[in-house]
Amino acid sequence: MNTIYKSVDAGNIDQSVIKEAGQIVRRGGLVAFPTETVYGLGGDALSPSSSKKIYEAKGRPSDNPLIVHIADMDDLDRIAENIPKAAYALADRYWPGPLTMIFKKKSVVPSETTGGLDTVAVRFPSHPVAQALIKASGGYIAAPSANISGRPSPTSGDHVRQDMDGRIDMIIDSGPCDIGLESTIIDLSTDVPMMLRPGFVSAEMLRQVVGELDTDPAVFHKAGADIRPKAPGMKYRHYAPKGKVAIVSGNRDDVIRYIRDKIDGNKGKVRTAVLSDSEDAGQFKEADLVADMGERSDESAIASRLYDMLRACDDENIEEIYSEEFNTPQLGQAIMNRLIKAAGHNTIKV
Repeated sequence: MNTIYKSVDAGNIDQSVIKEAGQIVRRGGLVAFPTETVYGLGGDALSPSSSKKIYEAKGRPSDNPLIVHIADMDDLDRIAENIPKAAYALADRYWPGPLTMIFKKKSVVPSETTGGLDTVAVRFPSHPVAQALIKASGGYIAAPSANISGRPSPTSGDHVRQDMDGRIDMIIDSGPCDIGLESTIIDLSTDVPMMLRPGFVSAEMLRQVVGELDTDPAVFHKAGADIRPKAPGMKYRHYAPKGKVAIVSGNRDDVIRYIRDKIDGNKGKVRTAVLSDSEDAGQFKEADLVADMGERSDESAIASRLYDMLRACDDENIEEIYSEEFNTPQLGQAIMNRLIKAAGHNTIKV
């Protein structure tokens, strides 16, 4: 397949590109597009065959549900039912934006889109290119992240091209994503709302609106092989580079000493990378790659760099990656969720 590649300025959108992309989706094709979180791989959410194409292009397990993206609040009622008051309160505060809500689905949404579940995950992105494409495509785009399943999510058009060139019909490149981590997911189909995936909208921000909030154990613990994931990122290997990732936790001096010992032991035998904050980065100069994640006080920078740095490890053929913990106040839960999944829950306490 010859993938069409188009650059679109989010501040001055070329409507001819959006029209062409919308026609591709309406015909059953796939278009990768930017959102404020990560790039999405979009197809017609109400078409079973389009959703199947998404799974095939990504190599994604078919029981891993897709998120339906809308660009008009009025469109929510067509695909979801039993919508609680809390959903409208959350939408007033965080939509358009990086929040996905799960509801009981209506029959118009095919099971191929929802991974066979009777619920549907819905998001209203804030990125102007995403909104324009959704409207041009008929109002409902199913879109997981636009990467090969299991790899670090794409936060730039180049990332998408690395994974999807030749697999999909079109890539719309609007530069780097602002947030760089996938949306928060909250399940509103249960008696007590439950956070299934942390993101830019933190658990505390959710509680300010919904009150009582549960957190699914799969956020930080390995899910059982027999569970049926209700949201992306719950069960399968996600966000992972090719090299083995380990998170090193403990006293700062002990963490630095442990990682330095690993770098020394691997020298000349195993290519090693370190994910570190700016303060500690100078301690690991002997590593093959030092991924400076920025100052801990700048959580947004750490979040936006994470996937880019993990992909850089692949570009440098890194075989072992050691990461410091990033338990920052607001985004730490989301950052650590992605790191833990990338590491396959491989955490070393020193």
